[in-house]
Amino acid sequence: MLLCATGAEAASYLYRGNSTYTSDILYTWDGRHVYSGRSTYSSDILYTWDGRHVYSGRSTYSSDILYTWDGRYVYNGNSTYSSDILCTWDGRHVYRGRSTYSSDILCTVSKGHVYRGRSEYTSDILYTFSGSLPIPVLLLLL
Repeated sequence: MLLCATGAEAASYLYRGNSTYTSDILYTWDGRHVYSGRSTYSSDILYTWDGRHVYSGRSTYSSDILYTWDGRYVYNGNSTYSSDILCTWDGRHVYRGRSTYSSDILCTVSKGHVYRGRSEYTSDILYTFSGSLPIPVLLLLL
């Protein structure tokens, strides 16, 4: 998987647009938590990732699950019902819902960038990231 984080590693960042300036850092990722901006203070934790679920804040309670991930689909909450699929990942594209039709591509993830739709044009870069981010975490941040 292109963006799978598997453990503790150096901090990764999500930047606005086609930038890697520190002033454009939107989020910091430490392999388990997402922080606001460049912070790594526990008070600035927005989300927690356990490899399968994205939780709100520092919580790991099942009642605080925002998304569930099975390697291909991102589900709403603590569900794995097909009716709760929010998006599909094929290793390069994120599709709306359970679709894999090209007309349903929401974004393309390639070479450290998130592009609008199917595009890989520089003018369509929405975000730039350093390091690795799990797809469900990345989608939550978009």
